[in-house]
Amino acid sequence: MVQVQVVENILSANDRIADQNRERLDQAGVFSINFMASPGAGKTSTILATHALLKDRLRVGMINGDLASTIDADRAAGAGMPSMQINTGGSCHLDAVMLHNALQNFPLDQVDLLIVENVGNLVCPAGFQLGTHLNVLIASIPEGDDKPYKYPPMYRGVNVLLINKIDVLPYFKFNMDYFRKGVEILNPEVVTFPICATSGEGVGAWVDWLADQVKRNRR
Repeated sequence: MVQVQVVENILSANDRIADQNRERLDQAGVFSINFMASPGAGKTSTILATHALLKDRLRVGMINGDLASTIDADRAAGAGMPSMQINTGGSCHLDAVMLHNALQNFPLDQVDLLIVENVGNLVCPAGFQLGTHLNVLIASIPEGDDKPYKYPPMYRGVNVLLINKIDVLPYFKFNMDYFRKGVEILNPEVVTFPICATSGEGVGAWVDWLADQVKRNRR
């Protein structure tokens, strides 16, 4: 019972900071996304592809979370995005406090859209809200079609699902109907886009939808 109470207290405290993050972002007029996925699913590639199609319409920035290194933040900076790195050390996810601290020094006046790339993990990030406007999950074909059944909290808590690496579908035993059925049971309202971040297939539809969400948020 004590352990459950401690967990509840931690999540409650995190949610309070997440609310503060949302308020700060709203005051700055910045729309924000929390990108989640397993390692290698294509988070950074998808972010770069998204930026490439959005940069003439919106100013995009990125905060990257990883256990170590600045590899992905450097890639974002190289593409022209204001970027910042959060190294979590041993933590398997970002939390609202980490983002809160990063926002103190991030140039929010230089962006319209802030993309937060969470640590690669299908478990921990699902339990910690950051205060972003959208939670986006990238699922990739090589991971297999059983992930909604194995990691229900992650699939249940997202607004958008990007099915990445759709170009290799013919080469994997990936049953799309089985996958979509698992998603539908957990999250019937999720918005889904099949994409290939490297070739650009389907990315345009995702980007157009996202640009519309940013526009709606400004009204």
